[in-house]
Formats: sequence, C-alpha cells, structure tokens
Amino acid sequence: MKRLLAVITILSVLFLGVNMTYAQEKTQSDTAKADTAKVDTAAQQVTVHNKEDVKEEQAAKTEVGIHQQLRTKFIEGGPGFMGVILLTFILGLAIALERILYLIFASINTKKFMENIEKALDEGGIESAKELARNTRGPVASIYYQGLSRYDKGIDVVEKSVMTYGSVQTGLLERGLTWIALFIAVAPMLGFLGTVIGMIEAFDAIEKAGDISAGLVAHGIKVALITTVGGLIVAITLQFFYNYISAKIDSIVTDMEDASVALIDMLVKYNEKH
Repeated sequence: MKRLLAVITILSVLFLGVNMTYAQEKTQSDTAKADTAKVDTAAQQVTVHNKEDVKEEQAAKTEVGIHQQLRTKFIEGGPGFMGVILLTFILGLAIALERILYLIFASINTKKFMENIEKALDEGGIESAKELARNTRGPVASIYYQGLSRYDKGIDVVEKSVMTYGSVQTGLLERGLTWIALFIAVAPMLGFLGTVIGMIEAFDAIEKAGDISAGLVAHGIKVALITTVGGLIVAITLQFFYNYISAKIDSIVTDMEDASVALIDMLVKYNEKH
C-alpha cells in the first residue's frame, strides 16, 4: 500500500512537472509568435511608408524633371529665337483673350431684345425704344440706337444710318484679328529660321572637324528641331483661338444684319400707325 502511494505520488509530481514545462513552453511560444507578429507588422508599415516615400520622391522628381526639361529645351533651342517665339505666343494669346472677352460681352439675346424694342415702340414710342437701346450693351443695341435717333429724318435715312453704323461695328468686332494672323504666320517662320541656322551650325562643325560624326552634328540638328517645334506649337494654338473668334464674329454680324432688317420693318409699321 505504501509502495502504491509512493508510485502515485511520484507519477503526480512528474505529471505536474510535465504540465508546468508544457505551459511554460507554450507561453514562450505564444510570446515569440506575438513578438514575431509585431515585428512583421512593423516591417510592413515601414515597407508601406518606404513605398509612399519613394512614390512622393518620384512624383517630385517628375514635376521638377518636366520643368527642368522645358527649361533645358528652351535654352538648347537658343534664347534668342525661342525668346522671340515665346513673345509672339504671349502677345497673340493676350490679344485673343481680349477679343474673346469683348465678343462675349457684345453678345446678347437678339430675339428677346427685338421683342422688347417692338413692345417699347407700341407702349412708349420712339423715345422709350431709344432709352432701351441706350441701356443695352452690344453692337445690335448700338445700331438700333443710331437708327431710332434718325427716325425723324425719314426711313431712308434710318436705313443708310443702320448700314453705315453696322460696318463700323463690324470693324470694331474684327479689331486685333490681323495681329493674331500675323503671329500665326510669323511663329513657324521663326522656327524654320532657327532650323536653317541650326543646320548651318552643324555643317560648320563638320567643316572644322573635317569628318562626319553624330556628336558633331547633334547640337545643330537639336537646335533646328526645337525651334521648329516651338514655332509650330505657337501657330497651332493661336490658330484655334483665331478660328473661334472668327466664328463668333460671323455669328454676331449675322444677328446685326437680321436685326437691322427687323428694325426697318418695325419703324415702317410704327410710321403707318402714327
């Protein structure tokens, strides 16, 4: 009996020891796994931050690179020719934007304006219609004001006045277009001039070296191509603005002609009633 109790006691001690050892090992294993997970998480975060930093650096380099490339190409094309080409672009663009704003403010709802003029004639007479035309912006309103101001001199005088003042307003609308057309023509010519000069420099380098190599002619050809591209870009851009402005002017002139005919008809009807 005593031996049995001793064996049971020994087995119990051994079992507890094994359990304690297993528990310690498991705790250490869990701790190690947790530490490993923390390390992995930290490593992933560092990797993500590094990737973001790399992307930001690449974006910054790209932005700086584009600006630097444009500046470099401008200098390589020759500050003289590229500066003149840039000046033509700035002046042409400034005139084009001014014309666009002028035409936008010159445009009105012509149909509604004519209806208001006819209503003013019926309700308040010539003076009321003149006041409405005076307070309305645009060439159509100006033509109406000039015609109504000469109503007392007869319909024929009104018609001539409207036609004459319509030509004046058309000239005001087209003011500045000749300069834009000039810049459109001059910009590519300057580019081609730079091309010729660049090719001359390339042949001069070949003549001095007495041999043909890519390194000798590369600079001259590069100058030629850069100036040509610069001139063409300026001409193409200004051409879009020129065509838009021309189309806008044609639309306003058409409205002026239709409104002029309508004004004569209104005054004839008004004259018959009074």
